[in-house]
Amino acid sequence: MGNLKNVVIALVTPLPSILFYLSFLNHYYQNGNSTSSALWTWCLHHPLLLANAFFFLNVNLLFWVVGLLQSSHWMIDLYWTVIPVLLVHYYATHPLAQYDWWRSRVVILMTLVWSMRLSHNYFRRERWQWGVREDWRFTDMRHQYGKNWWWVSFFAIYLSQQVFLVGVCLPFYAVHSVDKQWNIWDVVAVAVCVCGIVVAYYADTELHSFVTRNDKLKGLGMPIVPNLDKGLWRYSRHPNYFGEQLWWWGLVIFGWNLGHGWTFVGSLINSMCLAYVTILVENRMLKQDYRAEAYRLYQKTTSVWIPWFKSSQQEEKIRILDVFSLVCIFFICLHHLSIFPFLVCSAICVMCNLLVEVWILLECSYLVPCMKSNKSFLLLL
Repeated sequence: MGNLKNVVIALVTPLPSILFYLSFLNHYYQNGNSTSSALWTWCLHHPLLLANAFFFLNVNLLFWVVGLLQSSHWMIDLYWTVIPVLLVHYYATHPLAQYDWWRSRVVILMTLVWSMRLSHNYFRRERWQWGVREDWRFTDMRHQYGKNWWWVSFFAIYLSQQVFLVGVCLPFYAVHSVDKQWNIWDVVAVAVCVCGIVVAYYADTELHSFVTRNDKLKGLGMPIVPNLDKGLWRYSRHPNYFGEQLWWWGLVIFGWNLGHGWTFVGSLINSMCLAYVTILVENRMLKQDYRAEAYRLYQKTTSVWIPWFKSSQQEEKIRILDVFSLVCIFFICLHHLSIFPFLVCSAICVMCNLLVEVWILLECSYLVPCMKSNKSFLLLL
């Protein structure tokens, strides 16, 4: 019964924004600008602000109220997979939209595939249930902030998600605001996005199989495997994060190609946040006694995000130099844009991971202790 209730809540909650937007489109195509009210005129001329208004009123406020009533903020996780689909269709159908037909359809199709992959992973992880639990980080913060959590959650969960979700979807706006002919950079962007989806799918599938196998071993009273060190996870401690970042930075290439290079801001913020989340996840691993020793060794020999060959503990510092060498490649490629377009693209994609590699390899000896003691910083993240 609870599962059915959550299904209804999840389907009904976004309807206010959807119905309002459909009403706006209906009014526009029936009347144009001839008898537009101030509200419809504003909606017409400010597509980015309207998208943010929808998010603030429908997600930040309404989702927050629902979360308070249910004492669980599970719904924002589910809608991470849905909101980008809603936004790309919103930008594509806005009356001021202008775009290359092929580019638009390819981006929409890839976004649908990305969403289906992530939704499948979400429900598979939740055993095909709706709203069984909220993100473990939200639960930790709930305990940390106690009676203040009801208002802290608005900023920590919802307002921050507006920055991330609307931000990473800015390339969708770029794609539907410039009518430029399809070119080689679109092919590069598609290749990066598809690689990201494929990598994330295989990484999440390997992780799910590992967890399922351990659950079976535990049920049989047998020793469980402390650490996943096979497949993509042999070359990266977080290949699923790497694949997800490839997807978002692949979209940035679309925006950059269309003269909207500023759309990288959302992906940069998202990458920086995920860098910190990576540290939280790894600290959580190290608190589990049965896997702590194995995971420490895994940390010393395996790349953080960017898949790379295993290294010995003595070679750990050399890997830092490998990371910085990517920076050099990036600037060399920028200097020869017309000669090395694919190298430029590759360098751009890995740049988002450099912060993580350097940060965690150096073990964050100063920054992380400061952030752990600074609740306001945690709140922003």
